[in-house]
Amino acid sequence: MTSAVPPTVPLGKKLKEIRLRLGISQNDAAYLAHIDVSNFGKIERGEANPSLTTLTRIATALDTTVAELTSEITGDNVPDTDRTLTARDFIAARKAGQSRPQSRWL
Repeated sequence: MTSAVPPTVPLGKKLKEIRLRLGISQNDAAYLAHIDVSNFGKIERGEANPSLTTLTRIATALDTTVAELTSEITGDNVPDTDRTLTARDFIAARKAGQSRPQSRWL
């Protein structure tokens, strides 16, 4: 993988898509979610990493779910340098007779 798109980008894109589909402004959406409009704008542009509490407030305000807001986020959104081992890595290592998979971070 050469360059991962941070998970905040697809989150913001989905948030904007839902907000526009509802026909409301950033200001109105931020008001409904009880967050500052500038923070809402940063989240929508993929420049901020909101907490789960903030995501839940936004989802509730926009009549959707956190699952829908994050539906476009996958493991591909994690840069290689931040990627950790997965259960699949452990299972493959065990099948190969290793107690643990090899990782440069462990």
